[in-house]
Amino acid sequence: MRAAGTPDVVVHGLRKSYGTVRAVADVSFEVERGEVLGILGPNGSGKTTTVECLQGLRRPDGGDLTVLGLDPRTQVRQLRRLIGSQLQDSALPDRLRVVEAVRLFASVGEGRADVDALLADWGLAAKRSAAFGTLSGGQRQRLFIALALVNRPRLVFLDEMTTGLDPEARREAWRLIARLRELGTTVVLVTHFLDEAERLCDRLVVVRDGAVVAAGTPAELVAAHGGGVTATFTADLDDAELGALPGVTSVGRRGRAYEVRGDAAALLHLGHLLVGRGTVPTDLRVHQPTLEDAYLALVGAERR
Repeated sequence: MRAAGTPDVVVHGLRKSYGTVRAVADVSFEVERGEVLGILGPNGSGKTTTVECLQGLRRPDGGDLTVLGLDPRTQVRQLRRLIGSQLQDSALPDRLRVVEAVRLFASVGEGRADVDALLADWGLAAKRSAAFGTLSGGQRQRLFIALALVNRPRLVFLDEMTTGLDPEARREAWRLIARLRELGTTVVLVTHFLDEAERLCDRLVVVRDGAVVAAGTPAELVAAHGGGVTATFTADLDDAELGALPGVTSVGRRGRAYEVRGDAAALLHLGHLLVGRGTVPTDLRVHQPTLEDAYLALVGAERR
């Protein structure tokens, strides 16, 4: 039995190597019950290996892992009845029909799956009798996600779930993940899409070279690593006066063109100064930091 308030996933010091290649060097994080946690990182950073270790699909070399109160290394059978999984590299026999696949996966659980509703939710009702080998890439991806959710798992692992989906299907996937959150299902989402991470995830973990380099809400990551606000404009002002404004971290100038960097407060003080001087630049441009700015700062310029 898990104690009340215990996180659904606890990872401390996870390590995994393949020969001389260290895929995961030191990964630690927790996932609270009902939370949607996103894992971000470049290709080869250890994201997929991490979630595979959590599902008992790979045996870690070291570290402490607990998933729904179970040890994925020694209690795999019990764990797999409680979790759902959509893997990055998934496949089914070409001749297996869509409805057969759903019924097969449903048989592993407690028989609570509404097959027709699930197929309708994922836009597969018209393909229920189609063979897997005849499905398009997007249709296959929809099926894999449906299979991950077939038994209403308490915890779902989704690895690049919207890769290959068209924009409409991608939005539908987002809607269904939002529904999972409303139902209290815990979700671990591995993704390369920053808009997806920002929209769906309560918190994010950024992994680089097999280690966690940052964790927090999307807003916290942007505030800490986004680089601040940048304002560019043309005016006749005093450099020292601009640099003395509260919140300003740097002032660049080329001729009459300025680039002022700082926090959100700096933008307010800059606006007050410009109005006070009777100067309203027509070419004023403001760049607010984004999750992409924070992500690129965290993973390093060599990854861009």
